[in-house]
Amino acid sequence: ANIHNAESRKFIAPLALTVFVWIFMMNAMDLLPVDLLPVLWQGATADSHAYLRVVPTADLSTTLGLSSAVLLLCFWYSVKIKGAGGWAHELVTAPFGTSKNPVFALILGVVNLLMQIIEYVAKTVSHGMRLFGNMYAGELVFMLIALMGGAAAMSLSGVLLPVGHIIAGSIWAIFHILIITLQAFIFMMLTLIYLGQAHEAH
Repeated sequence: ANIHNAESRKFIAPLALTVFVWIFMMNAMDLLPVDLLPVLWQGATADSHAYLRVVPTADLSTTLGLSSAVLLLCFWYSVKIKGAGGWAHELVTAPFGTSKNPVFALILGVVNLLMQIIEYVAKTVSHGMRLFGNMYAGELVFMLIALMGGAAAMSLSGVLLPVGHIIAGSIWAIFHILIITLQAFIFMMLTLIYLGQAHEAH
């Protein structure tokens, strides 16, 4: 419903599904045991200090890369649907319109262009940061829960910590399944909305 162009939907619909599945699978890496892949990576590299971030979406470069790709697609569809001239005209006339007076038209054109740049940057940064923030926080909670088990191994007084570790880890894992699905869905929907906006004239 967001994309009113039937030709565009032939590409954008599979793209949306791909984005959803891809991000869901990247987010789901969080459900693996916290130390499993880093320990395997350290063994493969023969370096006990080798660093491995298991969840790609908990890395800002991944999420901003994905949102930047969506931005480039927005530019592509803006030019494809409206033409280079039509899109350029929109950049300097929306959202405040223009004036018949050349001086006011120039001033409004500059202000409109700045507002459009701010809008594109804000959409791209918030698109990537939303996914990153949620996944990074989820990863930290998993690590904190895993540390409860480590604390139990180092303290005689922490007899109940392993029990808390299992209970808290299980509850958070179940809740996290909802989070990773929701975050993938939100990223997909925002991609569709932004591409839909690229098809519409102001």
